[in-house]
Amino acid sequence: MKVSVKTGAIHQAAADVVVIGVFRDVLVPDEAKSLDAALKGNISDILDSGDFKGKVGDSLLIYPQGVIPAKRVVLVGLGEREKYDLDAVRKVAAHAVNRVKKLKVKNWFTLVMGWSCINESDVLLEDWVQAFVEGAKLASYRYPLEKKTKTTPPALTLLLERADDIKLATKAVRHASAVAEGVMLARTLVNHPSNIATPTHLGQIAREIAEKHGIECEVHDRSWAQEQGMGSFLAVAQGAGQPPKFIEMSYTPKRKAQGTIVLVGKGITFDSGGISIKPSKDMYLMKGDMGGGAAVLGVMKAIAMIKPPVKIVALVPATDNMPDANAYKPGDVVTAMNGVSIEVRNTDAEGRMLLADALAYAKQFKPDAVVDLATLTGASVVALGRGMAAALFSNHRELEDALMQSSSLTGERLWPMPLFKEYREKLKSDVADIMHSGGRFGGVGTSATFLKEFVDFDWAHIDIAGMSFSQNKAANVFTPKGATGFGVRLITHFATNWQESKQ
Repeated sequence: MKVSVKTGAIHQAAADVVVIGVFRDVLVPDEAKSLDAALKGNISDILDSGDFKGKVGDSLLIYPQGVIPAKRVVLVGLGEREKYDLDAVRKVAAHAVNRVKKLKVKNWFTLVMGWSCINESDVLLEDWVQAFVEGAKLASYRYPLEKKTKTTPPALTLLLERADDIKLATKAVRHASAVAEGVMLARTLVNHPSNIATPTHLGQIAREIAEKHGIECEVHDRSWAQEQGMGSFLAVAQGAGQPPKFIEMSYTPKRKAQGTIVLVGKGITFDSGGISIKPSKDMYLMKGDMGGGAAVLGVMKAIAMIKPPVKIVALVPATDNMPDANAYKPGDVVTAMNGVSIEVRNTDAEGRMLLADALAYAKQFKPDAVVDLATLTGASVVALGRGMAAALFSNHRELEDALMQSSSLTGERLWPMPLFKEYREKLKSDVADIMHSGGRFGGVGTSATFLKEFVDFDWAHIDIAGMSFSQNKAANVFTPKGATGFGVRLITHFATNWQESKQ
């Protein structure tokens, strides 16, 4: 979707459609009064009649019949004013896109809908613009391999009152577009079947991002991982037909970096469970077990376009987890890169094996913070519910607070979880330094505690198992059925605002 910004009056816009937002208290918003006057009070009459309530998701089409240059006017509901925040702005934008799309037009214009209300809070105009464009672009996402006929989304023009706001709003559009591209990349990678989104394919995507945006990228192979002593990662890859890849990307700002953040994403491109094989029902969904890795690649695409003043390193260990004569087995003992020996109890708990070596490898970058994202446990879904929140674990309060702040502003919900020392007791092994699975109960906590064994820096673990894929229509109207791209908006905001969060 092409988005542009300019000044102008909505009642003078020569557009296929102009879109106006209305709150549930059915008052004509200040920014729409000129249009209402040009339509001789038509909008006021509709609202007075009670035929349009202004609820979120409501819309109403008006044909001006030549009274104004625009061919159509669409009213969209903004909901209750006291609940109108940035996440509501994203949803309103998505509802507007979905309504306009049905009209099969080439362009549409709108105002900073609800701004007369929301600017009474701490929200800046550029934040509103970014949220609106994110919602509009993400609602326009379509999986590129769909059989449906491809159509070009209608172009959007945002009308502003003041010319002085154009520069900031244009920057916000570019920022939102970068974030949306990152989210859509993550969605597409997770939506791809596993015979397309192989470890090799993920490596190719990483290289394409690096070449296009001028950042560093190396895609390491099995022999490199052997040289590094990554016995944990390689154990999972033993039974895979596809060759494993360890993706390493690095963005470095032109000026002196104001800190270093390392992102780690689980890249299990298909998870059969290995020897501890999963039930066949819904196993096809395990093509999405690389949701964390896909999110990290999406973040790097956005970061490369936004160019924050912080160094960002991305690590994505990628492999299938398959049963094979060479596959690792329950009872095996392997040694991770940091020398910690691991007793394997269930080969379906493979994600933490990849992350263990990636987290150990992250140490060499002397990071100020490390954040990993992974579809790690069904236990997190049991604990928090599907589509409700991702589980957040951290060994550092300020890092946790920064992530929670980004969660609040992006609408990608996190819920802090404990790292009780008693979880470590459940991971004691008779034959190794640590057992990699603590059993059924408390599985979300013991999995995070296992990862903690491989860090000696400020670290956060985000279990996105309940958030990366929706089998039904997602709660957010800008998130379709299928891959959600969860984590891209959250981590991009966190990374680009890293220095502010430390002040």
